[in-house]
Amino acid sequence: MSIINAFDPFSDEIIKPSAAVPSVKGFPETVISGLSREFSDIIKERFCPEEISSIDVCGMKFPVYRFEYKRHTLGYYHTCLGGACAAGMLEHAIAMGGKRFLFFGSCGSLDKKISAGHFIVPNAAYRDEGTSYHYAPPSDYIEIKTADKLSEILSELDIPHIKTKTWTTDAFFRETVNQADLRRSEGCGAVDMECASLMACGQFRDADVYQFLYAADCLDGGTWDERILSHTPEGLQKLIADTALETAIRL
Repeated sequence: MSIINAFDPFSDEIIKPSAAVPSVKGFPETVISGLSREFSDIIKERFCPEEISSIDVCGMKFPVYRFEYKRHTLGYYHTCLGGACAAGMLEHAIAMGGKRFLFFGSCGSLDKKISAGHFIVPNAAYRDEGTSYHYAPPSDYIEIKTADKLSEILSELDIPHIKTKTWTTDAFFRETVNQADLRRSEGCGAVDMECASLMACGQFRDADVYQFLYAADCLDGGTWDERILSHTPEGLQKLIADTALETAIRL
């Protein structure tokens, strides 16, 4: 059986999330989650959040926080790189009580016209990973049902952004020239490592999952331009954090 036929809606899960993860009283229904330590630091410095639980990954403890922003209760946790881990952590957060999730982080641009730091709202994700095939029937792309609403909110906030397909891959050192050209020809403007997995997991669990990205490095033209991948400007970090917070209270 091919991996693309791994989705099994007909038999029960052996390990149900509710059996492995206890619900948390007062868990925020809306949760934001970033892919960078800098954003975790911003949340902790601004709000002194209350640690209400944690997600353990390979012996590492990732705290889950609750805090107040403009009279709204929000949750936050730092998610991990890669679809399998990010989706597993999302399963934990859903089981704890989360209903709506906003993910944000960097991506690679497949179009040099997308400037460094520009915001991107994925509206479909190419499934070049394994996790999504356990949560959704086989297809090349998974449609992102929340993209239009997220784009509308960003427009209300006067945040310039584009909507485009993204290429979700497990192996960033195997993003080849031919593969990048093919994805670009299909309309992908970005490459990431979590989107397809997170969206498939969220749709399967009936949780509303949103995601915006910002262009960091660039893979257009067959060469790699690191741009701001390893040194996101402080002003951009603040803008991303502010955007995540303002978006979350509008979901």
